[in-house]
Amino acid sequence: MKPFSDDRSTAPLWPRRRFAAALGALAATPAMAQFRIEITGVGATQVPLAVATFRDEAVSGVALSSIIRADLQRSGLFAVSDAPMALDERSRVALPEWRGRGVDGLVTGSVTRLADGRFDLRFKLWDIVRGEDMAGQSSVVLAADLRLAAHRIADEIYRLLTGERGVFATRIAYVMRSGPRYTLHVTDADGEGGKIALASNEPIISPAWSPNGKELAYVSFETQKAAVWVQDLSSGERRMLADFRGFNSAPAWSPDGSELALTLSREGVAQLWVMPRAGGTPRRVTSSSSIDTEPVYSPDGRMLYFVSDRGGSPHIYRVPVVGGPVQRISFSGPYNISPAISPDGRTLAFISRQGAAYRLMTQDLESGSVQTLTDTTDDESPSFAPNGRLLVYTTRLQGRDVLMTTTLDGKIKTRLLSSGADMREPAWGPYER
Repeated sequence: MKPFSDDRSTAPLWPRRRFAAALGALAATPAMAQFRIEITGVGATQVPLAVATFRDEAVSGVALSSIIRADLQRSGLFAVSDAPMALDERSRVALPEWRGRGVDGLVTGSVTRLADGRFDLRFKLWDIVRGEDMAGQSSVVLAADLRLAAHRIADEIYRLLTGERGVFATRIAYVMRSGPRYTLHVTDADGEGGKIALASNEPIISPAWSPNGKELAYVSFETQKAAVWVQDLSSGERRMLADFRGFNSAPAWSPDGSELALTLSREGVAQLWVMPRAGGTPRRVTSSSSIDTEPVYSPDGRMLYFVSDRGGSPHIYRVPVVGGPVQRISFSGPYNISPAISPDGRTLAFISRQGAAYRLMTQDLESGSVQTLTDTTDDESPSFAPNGRLLVYTTRLQGRDVLMTTTLDGKIKTRLLSSGADMREPAWGPYER
């Protein structure tokens, strides 16, 4: 193993653990939308669903029905189409005609600008097979919240049709590099509607969401060494959590938000430590002569999954948070890094080296069965959606680092295309809005 080292730190980063990135002054200004959605693949079973253009949608200045279509398509559960005409929630729906089109569900709606500048947004979901409307909803929203309102409608449709909670109104964080500039972005789950949380000419790594979605922890090199910071996303206030001797990296929040696991080299080789969210004295979890890094908590908060080269090459292990025996988890291939645990604790996502390629994998933690989700060669940084149904990750396509989402069977992938900048380190945020 040849760990990559940044020349400003004596501690290693894993070879696929991205560029050493950077932070600096807070910039809580909105960022222009710079993504479009490109969806590829076909799911095994998809519900045919049509989403009509909402009546008077153009007055809002937001393509509401297009957002809803893209959200539902990205889930992998629906074959989503447009309707040939605009329909609102009061429209008479010719059920035999829609049955003839092979549609099982139809979404209609309307947008009305109110005198105070807000918008009355309404939708109705029709069950074409049963010949009845399933639900309708009305909400009054500010112009700035129209995209979020569209995501919430998609979430409600998803819930009505699947019985599970959708993730379209959640957020992702990621690092963008454009020339010498590094920025930490927080956007909607589709990569649009974002804000720049931080901007600097120094590198950034490892953004991590607090369980309540109000804070981000990350690693900044702004003081010319790796230090862990925590930032309040509403106020922009930030505080340094860990700036010990040596390397401070890879923050991960406990499920209850009371503490963070870190990789520290304060006593020599990089090991796992835990410290209170408010700061203070860290407690050491692992004690080995090997490199232990990239900790993530199990959903019950009892275990830490992490990467170690204690077996000669990087693999994924787990250890009780209180310390104790270490158990190896990954066995497929010679090199496995970047663990992520599904919200139900049943599935491990990670990056595995297969020959010269680095690919996104999942492993059933009960049976040990492993599945390859991608056929690309430079995958990195998997992160689960809060309902566990999707993963966001980075891969390299056409010379650029881009963000992708995939269903857990690997059949539906969404590429979030930028305007030319490299995007790394995606982290999917929790339910909080």
